[in-house]
Amino acid sequence: MWTTFLRSLFIFFFVLLVMRFMGKREIGQLSVFDFVVSIMIADFAVLSIEDPNMPLINGLIPMLTMISAQILLSYLSLKSRMIRYIVDGKPTILIQNGKIQEREMKKQRYNMDDLLLQLREQNVANVADVEMAVLETSGELSVFLKEEKETLKKEDVWPEKRSSQVFRLPVPLVIDSQVQEDGLKRVGKSRIWLEKQLRKYGYQSVREVFFVSVDHTGKLYIDPRED
Repeated sequence: MWTTFLRSLFIFFFVLLVMRFMGKREIGQLSVFDFVVSIMIADFAVLSIEDPNMPLINGLIPMLTMISAQILLSYLSLKSRMIRYIVDGKPTILIQNGKIQEREMKKQRYNMDDLLLQLREQNVANVADVEMAVLETSGELSVFLKEEKETLKKEDVWPEKRSSQVFRLPVPLVIDSQVQEDGLKRVGKSRIWLEKQLRKYGYQSVREVFFVSVDHTGKLYIDPRED
């Protein structure tokens, strides 16, 4: 019992010391490589505690190896941009000039729900307001807004919505070329209305657009599907 207690205490302080060598970063700022190293160190630490018959050195050596590899690659990353790109990856532009970069989203396996969620978390209501959105290597989304931003005014609201609840956030009507029936219901419109609006912009089918939303003024934001 005392052996397990002392081993656990020693491993705890050892791992704490080892992790300090990784530098001061928040969990959300860890690169994929740092995250993998952290998981492996934690796994080796658990094995060292769970098996009292295993020599302690057999658990410490792998942990020291992992942190040494992390420190070496971190140092090389400071000296070489190529190594930094290999280890940490590159930032990816997902929105540019209000246009969703569909190909980049596919490369990153990033869907529209993820994008809209991160925009809402930064109080960005409309994709059209975004000058540029960059997916950082940490997984966070950096958003840069356009200079001009419209404010919500009562006279801007659709006439049929003035007497009811105003939707301040743009409502998605099409996501991944799929009509969002709940979105149409929320704004009091039908699929026929949506198809007519798309034809006004030169789109003959919903399959030709990737994402469509409507704001409180009734203005559509349309992002065409890339072939």
